[in-house]
Amino acid sequence: MSENQNLLAEQRRALILDDVRKRGGVRVNELTRKLSVSDMTIRRDLDALARQGVIEKVHGGAVPVVEASTHEPGFEAKSTLELSAKEDIARAAATMAVPGSAIALSGGTTTFALARHLLEVPGLTVVTNSVRVADVFHGAQRPSTGGARTGAATVVLTGGVRTPSDSLVGPVADRAIGSLHFDVLFLGVHGISVEAGLSTPNLAEAETNRRFVRAARRVVVVADHTKWGTVGLSSFAALDEVDTFVTDAGLPDDTRQEIEERLPGLVVAGGPSDG
Repeated sequence: MSENQNLLAEQRRALILDDVRKRGGVRVNELTRKLSVSDMTIRRDLDALARQGVIEKVHGGAVPVVEASTHEPGFEAKSTLELSAKEDIARAAATMAVPGSAIALSGGTTTFALARHLLEVPGLTVVTNSVRVADVFHGAQRPSTGGARTGAATVVLTGGVRTPSDSLVGPVADRAIGSLHFDVLFLGVHGISVEAGLSTPNLAEAETNRRFVRAARRVVVVADHTKWGTVGLSSFAALDEVDTFVTDAGLPDDTRQEIEERLPGLVVAGGPSDG
C-alpha cells in the first residue's frame, strides 16, 4: 500500500510482527507488495526482528517464535512492538490518575508510555521500580530555565536489582514498596489469562509485583491485546485482584466478553468502545 512507503522502520517492523503473529507466518514477496518496499528492506526488517528474538526466519519468509515461559525480552526489544496500541492504552489510563494522588507504576514499555501522559497531571506522588519511568519524570523536572515545573510529580524510585526490562526487583524494592500505600497501581504485565492470572518470566519481579498489588487500593492493568493468553513462569496475582484492565481494540470480541464476565472494569482504548 502506497501510504506505507514513508513508515519508520520501527513502525514497519511492528506491522510485520503483527502479521506474523496473526497469520502464523509471512512471505517476503507478500510483505514487499503490502508495504511497498524492496525485498532488501524486508529482509533487513526480518533480520532485525530475528535478532530481537520475536520471529524465526525461514526460507522465503518468517514464522513466530514460541517463547518459553522463562524468556524475558529486553526493554528495547519490547519498545518497538504494538506502538499505536500502547499509546491508545496510555492515553486512556492517564485519565484515571487523580491530581494530588499517590500512584505506583510498575516496569514495562506500556507504563513507560503512560508516564509521558501523566506529566500533565498535577501534584502526583509517583512510586516506581522502573528506571525508564523515573527518567521520564525526572527529565520533565529539569526545564532549560532551571528548577522544577509547577505541579511536577514527586517521584520515588524503589532501588533494587535491574532486570532485562529495566525494572528494579528483589529485597530492596520489596521492602520499599511494602511500607507504602497507593491510591492506584498502574501495572504492566508479561502475560494475563483466566487460568494463570497475571504472570511474568522473572521470579524476583513476580514477588515485587505482588507487593505492588497488596499496597494498592485499586489495580489497573495496562496491556495490549497480545498479552492476553500469554503465561509466564510465575503468577503473582489472580484476575479477581484486578479492578480495571485497559487494553486496545485488537482484542477479539469473544475475549472481551470473557473478560467482562470476570473483571469489574474493561476499557478498550482506540476503538468504538473507548471511553
